[in-house]
Order: sequence, then C-alpha cells, then structure tokens
Amino acid sequence: MKKVRNLSLLVGAVAISMITFSNAQAQYARAGIKGGLNLSNLYVKEADDDKARIGWHAGFYGQLFASEGFAIQPEVNFSTKGTGVTRIDATSARYESKFNLSYIDVPVLMVFKLGQVAEIHAGAYWAYLLGAEIKNNDRNPDNEFTTIDRDNFDDWDYGLAGGIGFNLGEGAQLGLRYNYGLNEIAESAGARRLFGNSKNQVAQLYLAFNFNSGDGDSVDNDYDY
Repeated sequence: MKKVRNLSLLVGAVAISMITFSNAQAQYARAGIKGGLNLSNLYVKEADDDKARIGWHAGFYGQLFASEGFAIQPEVNFSTKGTGVTRIDATSARYESKFNLSYIDVPVLMVFKLGQVAEIHAGAYWAYLLGAEIKNNDRNPDNEFTTIDRDNFDDWDYGLAGGIGFNLGEGAQLGLRYNYGLNEIAESAGARRLFGNSKNQVAQLYLAFNFNSGDGDSVDNDYDY
C-alpha cells in the first residue's frame, strides 16, 4: 500500500504542476492527451528467438517553463511492455510464450522547438509496474513459468527517452519516441534465470492533442499545435 500511495502522490504532483504552469504561461503552454502504438522487447538471453510485443500507451502531458523555443514536458502514461519468446528443444519442437507487462510511465523531457514544424524531445523516464502475466501456447514440461505475477519483477523501472514530434496544426502532433531502460527488471531467482539482465526497450508512435491550442493568443501565437 505504501508503494501505491507514493505512486499516487507522484502522479498527483505532476498533474497539479501541469495545470498550474499551463495557466500561468498561457501563451506558450501546452497540455493535453496523447496515445499510440508500442513496440517493446526484452531481448531474453535464453530464447532461440524473440519477437517484439505490439501494445499501446495513453495518458496526458503538459509543458512547464514554456517559451517560444524551449519547455520541460512531464507526462503520465499507461504503457504496455514485454516480449514474445520462442524456444526450440532437441526434437525441434517450438514452444512459444508471451510476457505481458504494464506500467505507469512518468517521462520528464526537455523540448527543443523547431519553429512551427517540429520538436525534439530528450530526457528520462520513471515507471511503476502495475501487472505482469505470461501466456503460453505450448505444453512444454520444462517451462518454469505457467503463471507469472508482478512479484517476479522489480516494482520500478527507469531509463532514457528521446524522440521527435511533428506539428500537424489544429492542436495535433504526430511523434516517434524510443525509451531505453537502464534497470534490470527481473527480481525473483526464477525470473533472473529466464530474463537474465533484460531491460525494457520500447519504440512508440503517438498522436497528441493540445487542449490549449488557440487559447491565450492575445496577439499572435504561432507555436500552438
């Protein structure tokens, strides 16, 4: 319960900061919702083959200390991660498993605005593990995990994040981002045998909508997207 309470305080603090600074700096401030596609992998050491998991993310964002050319952008997103694993035994039989993880991600990014056209994003993220499951489509007797839960993994994850967003006009932005995990996610002995020093790695395609587009334009605001 303490970890959940700490997470709630973190998310609440980010949300309040977004609202406060957006109201204070209406001319350049941005706040809105975003979501899109995730392509994640864990690069499992013992696998004969691994496949990226196709998932999704969704959440909200804001920009603090916003100016014409720069801002700090915190976000709070729900994000799915994980991987697909294929193993081949001595008889050439293939056994497949899917490891599904879900997180609350809190990126904090520096935003470099390239005029009205695009933005470069670079920074770090922190994440809290909400859930974990395994889906097996095999009957492999040597499979250590027939079920899996979040106790097998570290509660927290962190890493680097970077990407680019293209302003589409009318308050919309289309972007690409890559999240490179720095924390080894396996916690239990069994998970460490299976995942080794695997870390979360996620490529994202997103669409963002700015609620402040068109607001606070007392003269001319060319940088709302």
